[in-house]
Amino acid sequence: MQTPKSSDPRSFWESRYLSANVEEVSWYEPVPHLSLALLEIGEAEPSDSVIDIGGGASALAEALTTRGFTDVTVLDASEEALRVAQDRWSAAANVTWRVADLLQWQPDRTWTYWHDRAVFHFLTDPSDRETYRNLLLRSVPIGGVVAIATFAEDGPTMCSGLTVARYSTEQLVAEMGTGFVLISSGRYVHHTPSGAEQPLSWVVLRRAS
Repeated sequence: MQTPKSSDPRSFWESRYLSANVEEVSWYEPVPHLSLALLEIGEAEPSDSVIDIGGGASALAEALTTRGFTDVTVLDASEEALRVAQDRWSAAANVTWRVADLLQWQPDRTWTYWHDRAVFHFLTDPSDRETYRNLLLRSVPIGGVVAIATFAEDGPTMCSGLTVARYSTEQLVAEMGTGFVLISSGRYVHHTPSGAEQPLSWVVLRRAS
């Protein structure tokens, strides 16, 4: 299936964040419990580098810096979302903020931990998923860890007006390719600000080749 999407993802997500209170969007959570748990499963240490893909206005960067992490990068298509995150706490200057369309992004370094909560499921075009896998190989060194969460097979079929793909944990592992080995996987139910339940599938993988 194809995702109905803007020819300019940056404009689409910028408009989305400008038109809504970040505490009311469906993916909002005051404390990023799942994200922190996935990094803990991957045995992330404060000395490790972490990139949060599609981090937007998430509190993950803040949570990591308060835990002593000193090399945290947040990548998002929306400058407004990143502005909201930066304005929220005084230590924002200790984080690297990057505004870019993920599929057009050219990484200039690597990170030990790649975190993606709810970006991959927007990539319904096979060529976009191939671009994503190539970015993983460019951004995560051998031995590095990838943590990804998407809508589960019984999760929503739409988000922010866009069609999404849904995955079992087995499907997610297969999508990442043979260069990654599974550390752990599971299911998590996210409760939106409106009280709705959104089942997620998650995997934590280590790059092996």
